[in-house]
Amino acid sequence: MASGDTFHHIRDSVVFELPSGSAHPIEVPLPEVFGLQITKFMVLQLVAFALTFLIFRGLARRVQQGGATSGRWWNFWEMLALYIRDNVVRPTIGVPHHDHEDGHDHGAEAQQQETTGHPADAYLPFVWSCFFYILFCNLLGAVPWLGSPTGEINVTGVLAVVTFGMVVVCGSRETGIIGFWKSLVPGMELPGVMKYILVPMIWVIELFGLFVKHGVLCIRLFANIMAGHTVIAVFLGFIAATAGSGLWWAVTPASIAGQVGIGLLELFVAFLQAYVFAFLATLFISMAIHPH
Repeated sequence: MASGDTFHHIRDSVVFELPSGSAHPIEVPLPEVFGLQITKFMVLQLVAFALTFLIFRGLARRVQQGGATSGRWWNFWEMLALYIRDNVVRPTIGVPHHDHEDGHDHGAEAQQQETTGHPADAYLPFVWSCFFYILFCNLLGAVPWLGSPTGEINVTGVLAVVTFGMVVVCGSRETGIIGFWKSLVPGMELPGVMKYILVPMIWVIELFGLFVKHGVLCIRLFANIMAGHTVIAVFLGFIAATAGSGLWWAVTPASIAGQVGIGLLELFVAFLQAYVFAFLATLFISMAIHPH
C-alpha cells in the first residue's frame, strides 16, 4: 500500500500502518500462516472478537455473583445487552407457535418465565454475538490508523451467510426440515389446476426472496460503513488538493469541521447499523419459526 493512500481506512491490506510522527507511517508487513496471507482486517476482527469475549466474560462473572452490576463501564454494556433482549429479541420472536397450541396455562407460563427466562432467549446468544461483534468492528474504524472490517464486503457477506444458516437451522428445528421449506408458500385455497401452477411459482419467488433478504444484510452494512470512511477521506483530500494555493486557508478549517461532523455521525451509525443487523436477523429468525 502506498503510504499516501487517502483511502487506507477503507481498503484491506497486507501491511499494518503505525504512526511514526512523520508524514510517512511505519508499515509492518503481515505474515503468511500455512500459506494463508494474514491481512489487516483479519487482525482487526480478532481484536473485535477479543473485546467482545473479554468484556462480556467479565460482565457474566459479575452477574453470576448475584446482586446488581455496579460501575458505569459494566452498566453500559449490560444496558445494551438488556435493550437488545427486551426490545428486539423477546418482542420480535415472541413465543413459538406450538406453545400457544398445546393448551398450556399461559398465566403459569408467564410466571415461570420470570424465573426460567423467556422462550425467545434461546436465540439471544446468536443475536448478541452479531450485535456486539459488528459494533466493535464498526467502532474500530474510529481509531486512527485502524479501520472497519465491516467496510469490506467479504466480511459482511460471511455475516449474512452465517445468519442465513441460523435462520434455516432455527426454522427446521421448529417446523422440521421439509416443513420449513414448505412454509415458504402460505396456505392458499386454490381450485384444481391453479394450485399446481401457482404454488411452485410462488415457492420459487419466495425462495429467491429469502436469498435476497439475506443479501441485503450484507450490502446494507457494507455500504453504510464504507460510505462514512469514504466521505471522511474526501474531506481530507480537499486539504491536499488545495495545498500550495490561496484556497488552502479557507478549505482546511472547513474540511476539518466537516470531518469532525461526519466522524460524530459515523459513531452514531456504528451503533445504528449493529442494531439494524441484529434486528433484521431476529426478524428473519422469527419469520422462520412462525411460518404463519
